[in-house]
Amino acid sequence: MRRIPVWADVVLIPLINLALAVFVSGLVVLYIGESPIKAMRVLLQGSIGSAYAWGYTLYYATNFIFTGLAVAVAFHARLFNIGGEGQAALGGLGVALVMMAWDWPHWALALPAGIIASAFFGAAWAAIPAWLQARRGSHIVITTIMFNFIASALLVYLLVNHLKLPSSMSPETPSFPPGAHLPTAHEMLGWIGVRFPKSPPVNIALPLALLAAFAVWVLIWRTRLGYEIRAFGHSEEAARYGGISPVRIIMLTMLISGALAGMMAVNAVQGEAERLVLDSVQGAGFVGIAVALMGRSHPVGVILAAILFGMLYQGGVELEFEMPAISREMIVVIQALVILFTGALDNMVRIPVGRLFMRIGRSGAKAGTGGNG
Repeated sequence: MRRIPVWADVVLIPLINLALAVFVSGLVVLYIGESPIKAMRVLLQGSIGSAYAWGYTLYYATNFIFTGLAVAVAFHARLFNIGGEGQAALGGLGVALVMMAWDWPHWALALPAGIIASAFFGAAWAAIPAWLQARRGSHIVITTIMFNFIASALLVYLLVNHLKLPSSMSPETPSFPPGAHLPTAHEMLGWIGVRFPKSPPVNIALPLALLAAFAVWVLIWRTRLGYEIRAFGHSEEAARYGGISPVRIIMLTMLISGALAGMMAVNAVQGEAERLVLDSVQGAGFVGIAVALMGRSHPVGVILAAILFGMLYQGGVELEFEMPAISREMIVVIQALVILFTGALDNMVRIPVGRLFMRIGRSGAKAGTGGNG
């Protein structure tokens, strides 16, 4: 059977799934008495219709790239890491502790420190479920779910009792030192004479996320460790027979996955809030699962899917404002439909596309045989 080409797997099938999700979403909007065309126009205008809109879309996309990459790396080892929410939250704790520990003189020093702290704390939080899976056989799905709740409770305790200002009622840390401020898109583009609005929070974490995506591509497809991760994911027994240690692969994969999720805090905590607040992740850990599914666990696909969900988040805010009949819950329904068609109903598109490429392969083989005759 002719395999589906990589471009069709990463681009064509997700686009068809997305088109189906948009069509069904349009039917839902029509059912509540609103115009699907107007809703789509408002969503697109609110998410990519201006530099201001692009700024917020790319800010959300940056979060989703980190969490999507975290899930994607684990997927390659057939590990379902759904603990990105907790790992990103602990990454934020690491950033906050390091940023408040010194009076940073310049962002060029604060940024590497934030990357290291967020990655370390995220990896450490993923290490415990990884060890339980590798050594005790505990299911990674169950343990990572539990650790999301534990991370939430831990942050509430620390923010309320130890990290907030004594005179403040808000469960948040003091603002980070001015030297920890990361350059925004407005400032970075200003260096080369390009004007960009000041208010969107997109910052230097965006190119960092793109570098992380490239690093994941190199890791998975250009290194021995990446080969071992993929081999383990395809068949644990065959990998074990080939001398690959399951314990080592599970631990390393989950550490890398947790580190990527934790690095989301560079964008959300150090870059945007410039302090640690109670819910800095805002569901991005769970959105990362959908991003990885839609992106087929490929870094390019993850980037494209992250931008799409960034558009849904930012455009959804504008849609709710411009068309009050479409509530926030309605936006969640649209996001759920995208997840449904790209995840649970993926084979509804994949199987016919696979058959189509199989027919193309047979036609090409017959034509080649006829030409040789």
